[in-house]
Amino acid sequence: MKLYTINTGYFKLDGGAMFGVVPKSIWNKLNPADENNLCNWAMRLLLIEDEGRLILIDTGIGNKQSDRFFSHYYLHGDNTLEKSLAALGFSKDDITDVFLTHLHFDHCGGAIERVGDKLQPAFKHATYWSNAKHWQWAIKPNAREKASFLKENILPIQESGQLKMIDEQTPQLTSNISLRFANGHTEAMMLPAINYNGKTIVYMADLLPSVAHIPLPYVMAYDMFPLTTLQEKESFLNNALQKEYILFFEHDPQVECCTLHQTEKGIRVKETFRLDEIG
Repeated sequence: MKLYTINTGYFKLDGGAMFGVVPKSIWNKLNPADENNLCNWAMRLLLIEDEGRLILIDTGIGNKQSDRFFSHYYLHGDNTLEKSLAALGFSKDDITDVFLTHLHFDHCGGAIERVGDKLQPAFKHATYWSNAKHWQWAIKPNAREKASFLKENILPIQESGQLKMIDEQTPQLTSNISLRFANGHTEAMMLPAINYNGKTIVYMADLLPSVAHIPLPYVMAYDMFPLTTLQEKESFLNNALQKEYILFFEHDPQVECCTLHQTEKGIRVKETFRLDEIG
């Protein structure tokens, strides 16, 4: 098995929305906001070579939306999905599986591309993975979450015939990749746990968007069910501490990975490092 970080650039989101009830006087020290109260966030994906498959976890925001749409999110940085794949000697045509943790636009926008007036899968040889519970939640969104579920990112996947659903009774992608479900941020979000050289690396998606979200009260206002997130975080962090998991962050602008330890204030970051530093 080989693991690769795929950087696709940065975007900005409102700091208050990202940190929920935590006062700005506190969170602004962790991820300083600009003059518009916007904080910088990564869109960091994970590429896995395993069992003859090339698996991409999430796809970033993509590039097919309108200039007006992108103006709200201030995309910046030199990295794109295509550039990051090419730097490793891969192209989108090499991807065999696209695993979508959930269908919010910053996680699945790159799954579909616009060619002329047509929308089609950006990974033409890949199987796309979701789960039935989340899929139904996304295609019939509630009013609060509707702006995050864009039909042009979602429906063409099913129309292509490339979509498959994870079996929720035996949630496994390969023999080395198991799945954990979380329901606080959105219904049935999936977190891949990768068995790598005797270590377990968990792709945190939006359960823990960044290192700054490890303290329990740091729950996004974007979450549909904040108290559920709180319970899921506590359960996960205790489990991760006990089993010495490595956490891989999709949105932290600086930190790719960390380990945990117990402190008098609760479970906190022990060490931070890049994915390619893991032995």
